[in-house]
Amino acid sequence: MESSTAPNVVGPRQYRNNEKMIAVGDRGWLRAAEDGLIGIKVDFDSNNRLIDTAHNHEFMVLCSCSYLGLNHHPKILQGAIDALKECGTTSLSLSTVRIRPNLLVRLEEELSSLYGGPALLGASCSALSSGILPLIASGHLTEDGKPRVMVFDRFCHFSMAYIKPICGDESLTLTSPHNDLNFIEDVCKKYPRVAYVADGAYSMGGLTALEGLLQLQERYGLFLYFDDSHSLSIAGKNGEGYVRSRMKMNPLTLIVASMAKAFGTSGGVAMLGSDKIFDFVNRNGGPLAWSQNMQIPSIGASLASIALHRSPELGQLQAKLQRNIALFDKEFPTKTAGNGMPVRLLPVGEEEKAVRLSKELYKRGYYCSAVFFPIVAKGEAGVRLMLRADMEEEQVLAFCATVKDIVANF
Repeated sequence: MESSTAPNVVGPRQYRNNEKMIAVGDRGWLRAAEDGLIGIKVDFDSNNRLIDTAHNHEFMVLCSCSYLGLNHHPKILQGAIDALKECGTTSLSLSTVRIRPNLLVRLEEELSSLYGGPALLGASCSALSSGILPLIASGHLTEDGKPRVMVFDRFCHFSMAYIKPICGDESLTLTSPHNDLNFIEDVCKKYPRVAYVADGAYSMGGLTALEGLLQLQERYGLFLYFDDSHSLSIAGKNGEGYVRSRMKMNPLTLIVASMAKAFGTSGGVAMLGSDKIFDFVNRNGGPLAWSQNMQIPSIGASLASIALHRSPELGQLQAKLQRNIALFDKEFPTKTAGNGMPVRLLPVGEEEKAVRLSKELYKRGYYCSAVFFPIVAKGEAGVRLMLRADMEEEQVLAFCATVKDIVANF
């Protein structure tokens, strides 16, 4: 019997170790909390003006994933209101396998048209990954019906890495060094059926090695599973994201993405490589079949966002975001400068320094999140920031000047 189909019996803590993770990682959170960087209560005026009501402190948020500024767009807000008026409820509170609101069906049809292939919705991107990844591992989403060795990129998002133990019950589950095409090819040579799990655009910056992965797919039949949440709406003519805009979908590719970032609403969407698996995934995809489905206001807001995606405004917002990214990269070049994605990481090494830098920025009116283990590897702590289209050029320059001044005296 081939290893990829044999029961994968492992001991405890093969894929996660809460004791170690919390012992090492929680101290960073506690230090950030002590410095007033956790649990800040605010009034929201815009992404560029939040008010810490307890201390009467105004600041700009630079850890928002609303890269196009659509989280407060009036047309999207109106879409949520219109949906509530039309349906008269926030949710049916039952499984969409049994009863599907026509508004939800319309949204799936509109997204399928927008992205050029079948689209399946979930309450969140995490729910989609939780439901779909074990079905890939067990072989139920491919024609041969046999399990696949699951290779998770070391830096893949926590929402996917969290499912490793479940996948490990279905098939051999491995972790690959980041973007290591040689490692992945070696696994493909050893096992006849392999799936690779990764981000398209990574939450700490950087991109997947897409061209090489597509070559491996063609050569070995590698199944590719991407979470492309951080590039949805900001890349592609229709906002289909980094991966989808650079490849044709096929039965060996599946892309999930959060609509709670640049798309401007909430929920998650799966771009399927085959319409044959739509109903099967919806029935057997764990949390996808439960009663925790998209809320009616989110569906209405998403329909309004699609209308905006089909208008010239999408291209205008994408272009403005790219100008802001280029301006930041010119003023403050980092390791991922020039990749066109809005996430930038300012590395400092130790978690204490990351928290201190975040605190200094907050004092001067900018909230950027300190990141440390287990968000990043031990010894690679830093401050993460996200650029947005609703920032003006002078705001980007002022922020860069502030960062330079703090770092020069850090």
